[in-house]
Amino acid sequence: MYVLEKAPAKINLTLDVLYKRPDDYHEIEMVMTTIDLADRIELVSLNEDCIKIESENRFVPNDERNLAYRAAKLLKETYQITKGVKIYIEKHIPVAAGLAGGSSDAAATLRGLNRLWSLGLSIERLASLGAKIGSDVSFCVYNTTALAQGRGEIITELPAPPACWVVLAKPTLGVSTQSIYQKLNLSEVNHPNTTAMIDALKNGDYLSMCRELGNVLEPTTVSLYQEVYQIKRQMEQSGADAVLMSGSGPTVFAFVRQESRAHRIYNSLRGFCDEVYVVRMLGYQEPLD
Repeated sequence: MYVLEKAPAKINLTLDVLYKRPDDYHEIEMVMTTIDLADRIELVSLNEDCIKIESENRFVPNDERNLAYRAAKLLKETYQITKGVKIYIEKHIPVAAGLAGGSSDAAATLRGLNRLWSLGLSIERLASLGAKIGSDVSFCVYNTTALAQGRGEIITELPAPPACWVVLAKPTLGVSTQSIYQKLNLSEVNHPNTTAMIDALKNGDYLSMCRELGNVLEPTTVSLYQEVYQIKRQMEQSGADAVLMSGSGPTVFAFVRQESRAHRIYNSLRGFCDEVYVVRMLGYQEPLD
């Protein structure tokens, strides 16, 4: 038996850090959505009691460093599953990019194993389990558009964003989320207006959505990596309606409504970085093709 799951990348429409919590985590408030850039996860049932990870991408670990592995292990231990599983990850989302690729793989593994092992768990229960794996996994379980609060585990679903093209560019560098949070000075940040972004989504207002984009981590990442600033400026000069860094970076995305302008931005970026994509907004649960 086998199950296929799609694991879309996420982007942050807003990312706000409110304060440092007593447990050393940060209290965050983020509006996130999904885009049509996705890994594909194939889960194959095994008779032997083991977890095997396979991928042709050399940057994908095949042990407990892999969040999909940890998702399978968590389900096995929580529900005393003695069957094994082979997890094949067809990787399309860039690694260490601020697009939650690993978290989305873990979420897809939770959803897929729920079907493969006939566990009958609700989406809320899967999201609760996902919170034990990583901060973005709960959101990725829902695979939609949502407000994430707390450490990222408190999820409130929102309407999908207005349709548009998304151009993504990832420079050839990796960013440590932990290091960016450590360098963040909360007394100096310019907080995004989360409520205004939620209103823009509820009203289907593209221009307001573009206007309310905001990420408190962006200035810190830009100060450390000039490539991020250069990509942002190139996108803006090439006619993007709005530009923002996703997560802790280094991926930057641009919104445009016209496909021709999206490809103009794409072409202008080819000299800056190798990993450039033109995709559509998703923001809603989409069945596997």
